Amino acid sequence: QVQLVESGGGLVQAGGSLRLSCKASGIAFSTYTMGWYRQAPGKQREWVASIATSRSTNYASSLKGRFTISGDNAKNTMYLQMNSLEPEDTAVYYCNARPNWSMTLQNSYWGQGTQVTVSS
Repeated sequence: QVQLVESGGGLVQAGGSLRLSCKASGIAFSTYTMGWYRQAPGKQREWVASIATSRSTNYASSLKGRFTISGDNAKNTMYLQMNSLEPEDTAVYYCNARPNWSMTLQNSYWGQGTQVTVSS
């Protein structure tokens, strides 16, 4: 059974930092492209960042270099370090695991989400 469990969300003031974690079980972590998505109230879910099995990373251009994604194969865990947080970053953040053979999210797995709230 595949499980993705996010943690690390919370309430932080603008300009602060948070580190999200996503612990994966039931999958061969090193054969999946892992990603973070977020969904703000009243908005569609949007892609934030991804890390491939090669450990290459990609980020949404709107983040302006404030976030860093990383992964630890030994711990089957992915991280998202978020710095200089802005109220616009307030959202539920979701972990996603997409098998490398799939080019879409249709065959991917999702975590339950963790709430990040940034106060002004």
